[in-house]
Amino acid sequence: MSPPTVDKFLGEIAGIVREKNGVKLQQYLKYEPPLEPLYNQMISEIRQVYGASSQDALEKKCKSFIPEYEEGDEGGSRSSFITFMVKYFSFLRDLDVSNLVETHDQLKALLNQCILALGAFSMGLMILPTIISLSQTLARLAIGLDKRLDLTEHLNRRESTVGGEEAVERVTLVESSANVIREAFKKCLSERSGNLSGINDNGKPEGRRIGIYLTANLCLKLFFHCRKLRSAEQIFGNIYQQSPPLGLFPASQRVTFLYYLGRYLFANSHFYRAQLALQSAYDQCHIQCISQRRLILIYLISSNIILGRFPSFQLLQRPEAAGLSEKFGPLCTAIAKGDIASFRRYLDIDSENIEWFLSKRIFLQLSNRCEVLVWRSLARRTFLLSGSQGDAMNKKAPTLALQDMLSLAILLEKNALNPNAGAPSAPMNGQASTRPPHTNSIFMFPRATTPPPVANGYIDPDLTDVVDPEPPVLPTMEIIESIVASLLEQDLLHGFISHSSHRFAITGAKNASPLQVGFPRVWDVLSARADKEVPGWVREEKKGPTFGGKFGSGMVVNLSGARPAGAAPA
Repeated sequence: MSPPTVDKFLGEIAGIVREKNGVKLQQYLKYEPPLEPLYNQMISEIRQVYGASSQDALEKKCKSFIPEYEEGDEGGSRSSFITFMVKYFSFLRDLDVSNLVETHDQLKALLNQCILALGAFSMGLMILPTIISLSQTLARLAIGLDKRLDLTEHLNRRESTVGGEEAVERVTLVESSANVIREAFKKCLSERSGNLSGINDNGKPEGRRIGIYLTANLCLKLFFHCRKLRSAEQIFGNIYQQSPPLGLFPASQRVTFLYYLGRYLFANSHFYRAQLALQSAYDQCHIQCISQRRLILIYLISSNIILGRFPSFQLLQRPEAAGLSEKFGPLCTAIAKGDIASFRRYLDIDSENIEWFLSKRIFLQLSNRCEVLVWRSLARRTFLLSGSQGDAMNKKAPTLALQDMLSLAILLEKNALNPNAGAPSAPMNGQASTRPPHTNSIFMFPRATTPPPVANGYIDPDLTDVVDPEPPVLPTMEIIESIVASLLEQDLLHGFISHSSHRFAITGAKNASPLQVGFPRVWDVLSARADKEVPGWVREEKKGPTFGGKFGSGMVVNLSGARPAGAAPA
């Protein structure tokens, strides 16, 4: 006897396929528990009639309702969709929510078959909403499982060999899920139907292209979760070359994409480009999306601090900025004052806020890049306290005695190494900073000449010749001169160094304030030389021979039919 619920369900699916109603198809193909009673009845019938050994019978049943070819269709076979329907019924039949790892593998196989149907000319656009739904569920399940080490510990033995036996790269559960969704992204991006520009007469993305950023954002979410930025880079590169302009897509897709693009650029030290993408994402994000705006704001503030722009009081009073003043405020204060001791204590590995900075993956960038700004502020503060303003009438340039800067630096370094010795503020967690006094201190401190005492009469053979370094030395005039020279090279100071008199002289201050000339604003310097083009962000329609415009860089030209050089035309 034929199962009635299955027959009715297949009949309705066949009608939806004829109507080419993708949204309705996605609504019918339910798979997440808890399911409605009608679906539970259908699952019961499938288990009774179409067991694991009856796949051929199940496929025949699907073909009886959904023929591979139908008169009047636009062309193309439906065989991949029929196979997907068989997979769908098998998924419902074998679903065991108590085994989430197996459920993840089954859902990934179901999505993979659905993506194959996406490539069919007659089925592609109609099945796209179902692919998006399956992808969202797979991404959510993969991230949830990644947090359950008790369920995924055995998966650590699954490894993928890259480049032969010499290189081995482990593919995690999250990355494997992202790789499946990336196939859907590729099919959406490589859509060739309709206009070559990918834009219809109404100025909207055409065909499967409407899924470009939906699938890309899901891939980026997973790649960032498993820290595979190289894979994320491929997504941005493909979009930059082939996608229609980002502005043609819905606001939610634009904001999400620009957020991940900004984070990627921030992680790769392109801070000006990162703030451009993040600022646009923040401006377009709805004011009621507090959590999303907060995520964007964290990286936007971090990028701007590195570029010399601090968050305003008004910005930090917004709902999405709650608590950020306590995180970034002390850092900005230390940079503005040139207080190297407070700066290093605040970003010390033992500080109370270190876990937050590490969890947001902004600690290294702030720690390394902001120290340059601290030294610039220290030089500026020293000039305000003891610098010579010069005499334009006697052609005497404003100068700063590097010895004065050295004295301040030594005092601050002592405070950083021993906060209790005259420091105005208490150390974090009541502990002295363990941070070295300079980024390159490992190259400046001499090694000890005697080995350390033997503990319990035993030293590991690998550590026999290892000796501890001497205690950190305080700054010297050579160090201060090298720091000032570095600031001059970066255009953060304007002038020159007199090594004989150990002074920094400001040039070009005849008709202007020495402070403004000698210490230009960091933001003005960095933004003036920054590249305003943001790779990965398609702001306007691509121009080239295939789009009816002028040939330019980045275009791919098919030369398969070109004549050899010098050959006569046929």
